[in-house]
This record gives sequence, structure tokens and C-alpha cells, in this order.
Amino acid sequence: MSGVLRTVNRIVLGLLGLVLLLGGGSVLAVGLGVKPPSWWIHSGSDDVLLSVADRDRWRDEGWWWPTVIAVLGVVVLLALWWLVAQLRRRRLTEVLVDTGDGEGALLRGRAMEQVLCGAAEALEGVDHAGVMLTGRRNAPRARVRLRLEPHAGPGEALRVLSEEAVGQARESAGLDSLPAEVRLRAVKHRAERVS
Repeated sequence: MSGVLRTVNRIVLGLLGLVLLLGGGSVLAVGLGVKPPSWWIHSGSDDVLLSVADRDRWRDEGWWWPTVIAVLGVVVLLALWWLVAQLRRRRLTEVLVDTGDGEGALLRGRAMEQVLCGAAEALEGVDHAGVMLTGRRNAPRARVRLRLEPHAGPGEALRVLSEEAVGQARESAGLDSLPAEVRLRAVKHRAERVS
């Protein structure tokens, strides 16, 4: 989901920036005396973007106000969705470690991610690993991305990852469980020449 949200953010911000740049740049250029083409939205520095006739043009149509309200409603809902998606925390910042005294200790989420990532990259056949912790601090979940070397077997890499790296992290943090979602990808490589 974070990849999708990152892509949506880039597209929305890029389009918004482009519209603001073109709109503001054209108004500034015409205001400074640049003669716009005949098809442009305003014709000179004394011209307004929407004349009184343009503003009153669609008022008598029955579909105008429901359409305006529906479009504005959709825009507001999309803006609220985007704002909530930005404010919602995806990455777990801390993990509650059971110390046995009833108090517990807090472990930085990034530190646990780095340890898990290092353990995963040390496994045989793993070229690169990425780890992100999500969930609640007393019930974390791991999202692991592994890029496997061409000779590595996915089943074996997954088994070793769950037994060694994830298992050790779970035991070290004193967690009852540490569910992990693992995504595997193979390293792109050239075909080997057979002679």
C-alpha cells in the first residue's frame, strides 16, 4: 500500500504543481504585457479570468448546481482520504519488549528493522533485503522484501528466514509471535553461455 500511496502522492503533487505553474505563469506573463495567443483564456492585462456573463451562463440550467456540488463533494472526499492516508502511521516506531518485571522496555522500531535486515541479508542466496515493521507496538508485524540470487531456492530461503532471522528477532524481543509477510524477487541476470 505504501508504494501505491507514494505513487499517488507523486502524481497528485506533480499534476497540481503543473496546473499551478501553468496557470500562475500565464497570468503573470499576460499581466506583464506579453500578448497571449487568440485561443488563450484571457486576452490582455485588463481582462478577467471569468466575466459576469461567464459566471451567469449556466445558472439557469437544471443540472448545473447538482453537478457543481457533486464534483466539489468528490474533491473534498478525495482530499480527506489523502490527508488521512498521510497522517496514518505506517511504520512502527517502537516495539514493547517484555522484560519480565511487568514494566517492559521500548525498542526502537528502526533498530529492530536493521537487525532483521542484516540477518536476512546474511542468509545464503539473499542478494538484498528490506524490512519494515507495522502493526501495534505490543503486536508488531514484519514486511520483508528479499531479492534472491539466481541460484537460490525460494522455498529454502523462506524457511531459513522464518526459522533464523524472524525467529531470533521474535525471541530477542520476547514476543509471542512475529508474523511476517515476505515478498521474493529474483536478481536479474544475463543468460549464461553454454559451450
